[in-house]
Amino acid sequence: MRKCLDLLYRLSGGLAAFCLFMIAITIVAQVIGRVIGVTIDSTESGGFFLAGSTFLGMAYTLKTGGHVRVSLLVGRLKGRALQLAEVWICAFGAIGCGYLSWQTYGMTHDSWRFGDLSPGLLAVPIWIPQSVMLAGLTILTIAFVDELALILKGRVPGYATPHDTALEGIDLTE
Repeated sequence: MRKCLDLLYRLSGGLAAFCLFMIAITIVAQVIGRVIGVTIDSTESGGFFLAGSTFLGMAYTLKTGGHVRVSLLVGRLKGRALQLAEVWICAFGAIGCGYLSWQTYGMTHDSWRFGDLSPGLLAVPIWIPQSVMLAGLTILTIAFVDELALILKGRVPGYATPHDTALEGIDLTE
């Protein structure tokens, strides 16, 4: 099960990176279009890919410890108090994200049922980008439940494991 979950998180992170790449492609296409005199609107598609990169990247970022955590209180706790605080935080995150997933599903289903189209030049069925948002929220909910299970087993959650930073090994005092 652990391998499947880790694969899900990596796949989600990879799709988020792909969405970032597609933002760059749409912007480059717009710039080239301006040079050759063709109008290409990248605003709407860029927004869709931005939503995709944001929501698909959240679970991977949580599991790799990349989310900003305010640890003024939790960082001072030890032992059982720390475990209880982390259980409460992960349970709250799982419940909150589960609720958001459920609401997003309702919105996406309604958009599909009514045939809603995006208001821009592309006229994309709006349920498509909403489905990407739903997938990201659902995977984030799974990640919070996964973290909660790790904490309840007495293991270190993924978000708390130390990881290398981009500045690792660079001397900034020079």
